[in-house]
Amino acid sequence: MVDNNIKFFKLRDKHKEFIYDSYKISEDSESINIEYKFEIPNLKVFMPKIKILKKGLIVNKIDNNKEYINNIVFHIGLIELISYWKCVCSPNVIIKCGRINSEQIAWFKKLYFYGLGELFFTNNIKTNINEFMNIICEGEKDYSNVEVNNNNFSFKNYIIPIGGGKDSVVTLELLKNKEDNLGLIINPKPVTLECAKIAEIKDDNIIEVRRVIDKELLDLNSKGYINGHTPFSSLLAFISYFVAFLTGREYIALSNESSANESNVDGEKINHQYSKSYEFEKDFEEYSKKYLKLPIKYFSFLRPLNELQIAMIFSRYEKYHKVFKSCNVGSKGEVWKWCCECPKCLFAYIMLSTFLYKEKIVNIFGKDMFDDESMKETFIELIGKGRNKPFECVGTYEEVNCAISRTIKNIEKNGEKLPYLLAFYKKNYEVKDISEELLKRYNKENNLSEEQEKIIKGAIYDR
Repeated sequence: MVDNNIKFFKLRDKHKEFIYDSYKISEDSESINIEYKFEIPNLKVFMPKIKILKKGLIVNKIDNNKEYINNIVFHIGLIELISYWKCVCSPNVIIKCGRINSEQIAWFKKLYFYGLGELFFTNNIKTNINEFMNIICEGEKDYSNVEVNNNNFSFKNYIIPIGGGKDSVVTLELLKNKEDNLGLIINPKPVTLECAKIAEIKDDNIIEVRRVIDKELLDLNSKGYINGHTPFSSLLAFISYFVAFLTGREYIALSNESSANESNVDGEKINHQYSKSYEFEKDFEEYSKKYLKLPIKYFSFLRPLNELQIAMIFSRYEKYHKVFKSCNVGSKGEVWKWCCECPKCLFAYIMLSTFLYKEKIVNIFGKDMFDDESMKETFIELIGKGRNKPFECVGTYEEVNCAISRTIKNIEKNGEKLPYLLAFYKKNYEVKDISEELLKRYNKENNLSEEQEKIIKGAIYDR
């Protein structure tokens, strides 16, 4: 087996430069089209594409705002490039289509380094934030001080990214009475479109973004070049900001909860959800104010909540129960389904079982996952007794243990037999139900307005 840390240094030595060469923007009657050109000299040229379908919702036209649009499209490219750079982890990133200042370079290096923390960890790559990459700007256009006249624009109402899982459903429902909400879906699937439909977001109010990954990247992945998790939510941040500008939206309401802040590896800052964390949210807010300069607020509407509270609220919305999906493994097939074999499925099952066990949740997943002995090791990792927390978007150890304890007590209260995994838990660990305290908890580290906080508190306290 090849040592990936050795592979890392060999690839860096062979491919010393990664080039962000250029970007192109075009527009037709149906869409705004963006194409980037990245290059690893003597290896590959990549031409990824992003298409934004307009549906008549664009109020800030490209022709009237060329300089500003160039600025934000250039920034999206600074995020898009990381998926391609990671193949060889070149020590030098050369930006030929623009320049940013030292503060901006430090900001992006921080995002890249911590956003790739899982990739470095799972590939046993030993590096640090100072040495993993140099960003060298050779372009003439300065993107550190692009001015924009805010008086030309009017921003109001919400745009809500829709992922198809329980979190974005809760945001859709709690903000349902806000006038003229838009849904934003990247690479739409029937599940995401159906969730938007159930939430009564009209088809004309859904902005669809098609992100096309260059097949040359997939070719390198198949040949054993470095591959792994990248900070996709940071790409969503910049794309949603661009869409908010185009459509005149004031709020981008994400659905990242408080547990997104927790590391997957004890004692180290390695977080699968780094670009969903409050730290990134604050960093993006500060960066956008200084360098993107519009009165658009990017924030997580669910940040005050924990996973148990979100599961409680979601359990009320039965109309979504047979539609929503969170399983990344199951999303890769023609029909998005729960695979019932991955940490994401088991985590969702654990949280929802607190409120829906047994018939209702079995109807959702198609089986009782608590009776699946093959999930024992994943179960142990989720409760914090394994080596690491699974590298998935899952909650904290406290949330998982609390949900399990509450479900055990609910089952025993009804005089029923515990299924395999819950019986294993009761035999080996303390059953400690702190759910009432957890369901009343409120995370004050958030960027909500007073009005938005009132909506969230009503959902958890008025029950």
